[in-house]
Amino acid sequence: MDMCLAIPARVARVDESGGGIVDYLGSEVRANFVLLPGIKAGDWVIVHAGFAISKLTPKEAGETLKLFEEMEKA
Repeated sequence: MDMCLAIPARVARVDESGGGIVDYLGSEVRANFVLLPGIKAGDWVIVHAGFAISKLTPKEAGETLKLFEEMEKA
């Protein structure tokens, strides 16, 4: 059984098409924001299959990223 890990992504840009660019730890990828109206640059989201599926607070994103850093060191 495969498992996905949800890495927080910071919204870098939003365009008029309902999509934009998110930053995954320095890698920028395109994402669709139609499921989360009101997303703006600087917000934190979880993206699955190209769609932003949930919005995170900066605190939630930071805590999650810290856990990934700790796992990487282990």
